[in-house]
This record gives sequence, C-alpha cells and structure tokens, in this order.
Amino acid sequence: MTEKTALVFGGSRGIGAASVDALRADGWNVAFTYASSAESGGIRADLRDAASVELAFQEAQATLGPISCVVASAGINVPPGPLASFPPERMRDLVETNIIGAFNVLQAAARHVADDGSIIALTTSLVRHAAPGLGPYSASKAAVESLLRSAARELAPRGVRVNGVAPGPIDTDLFRAGKDEAAVARSAAMSPFNRVGRPEEVAATIAFLASDKASWISGQIVQPNGGLV
Repeated sequence: MTEKTALVFGGSRGIGAASVDALRADGWNVAFTYASSAESGGIRADLRDAASVELAFQEAQATLGPISCVVASAGINVPPGPLASFPPERMRDLVETNIIGAFNVLQAAARHVADDGSIIALTTSLVRHAAPGLGPYSASKAAVESLLRSAARELAPRGVRVNGVAPGPIDTDLFRAGKDEAAVARSAAMSPFNRVGRPEEVAATIAFLASDKASWISGQIVQPNGGLV
C-alpha cells in the first residue's frame, strides 16, 4: 500500500487520542471519531448506530481515500459492583456500547478496510484477571475478543490482519472517573512495577500492530499491562 491511512474510532481522548498521535508520528494520515464533544478535524459517530458508523467510514474515505487501518478504541466503563446487585441498566449500557458498538465498527471495517490492511480493537486484560465487581465490564470486552478472533480468520484471505490490544489500568480520564487516590494506588499495585500505564504506552503497541513490522501477527490479543497477567 502506498498511502498509510487510518480511521480511529474514539480518537478524541485517552488511548484513542494517543493512538492518533502515534500513528501520525509514524507517517499515517489519520481520521478519528468522537461521540459528544466537538473536536477539530473529527467525525461525529454514534457506535451504537450502524448507519452512523457507516457514514463515518464514508466521510473518512472521502477525505483520505481507501482506509488501510481501523482502530476501534471507543468504549465505556461503568461503576463496578457485585453481580448480585449490579444494576441491569448499567449492563445494558455496556452491551450497547462495548458489544454492539464494537460489532458495528468491526462489521463496517471488514467491509471497508483495504486489502493487506489491519484492524485493531481495544479490549482489557481484566478478561484474564478476574476482579470482584468488574465481571460485567470484562464480559463486554470478552465478547469483543471473540469477534476479533473470528474476523482474523475470515479476513486473512484478503491479507487483512486483525488483533486486539488488552491494556491493564491506564491513566486516562475514564480510568480516574470516580476513583480517589487510594483507589488509583490499588490499581497501581496490581502491576509489579507499582504504577498504572500511560496512554502513549498502549498507543505504541497499536502503532506497532498497524505497521509492517507486525506482518506475521494476526488473531492475537496483545496485553500491554505491566505484568498484571
């Protein structure tokens, strides 16, 4: 491919924004979406609406041409809680955004990504590190990993690589929401390095998977988590 073009869903903040920066630093032409707050140069998209996702691809392609990399970074978390008392409405929110939203993005990516391109989606190391109160969130991301693994097999004949990136705790606004410093310290203690990760550390993994250096990596879940699991 002569042009390196990428579309990052959820690229206005946190890991998504860091991924936009990392890809651009590697020479990619990048478009990104946002959900609510207007961002200069961004494309508004509602992941829960397949038609909105499709329009985002069309707008990105009109600007950049064929898209050779898609990053599905957008998602939500909700306050944790034990399964016995977890509010059903919170579970529905997780399903609608993290599962249905990811499905919409990955389905459209499978149709639009250029041959020999790549698709990368964010999940979480908590799929493999069980923690009280986090089962619903982890379950929503486990579904994303199942979609990725199947898509990797389905798209391999076109030379498209499909991978997941599953961070541990990362210092973003989403991570810090509702946490005091003691809670942040507990998260830091989950890693033998006794700190939480930085968005740019995850973005570097995403940029690597998007690059030709990762030409023999597909169907994998890569875990930048500081030794959490």
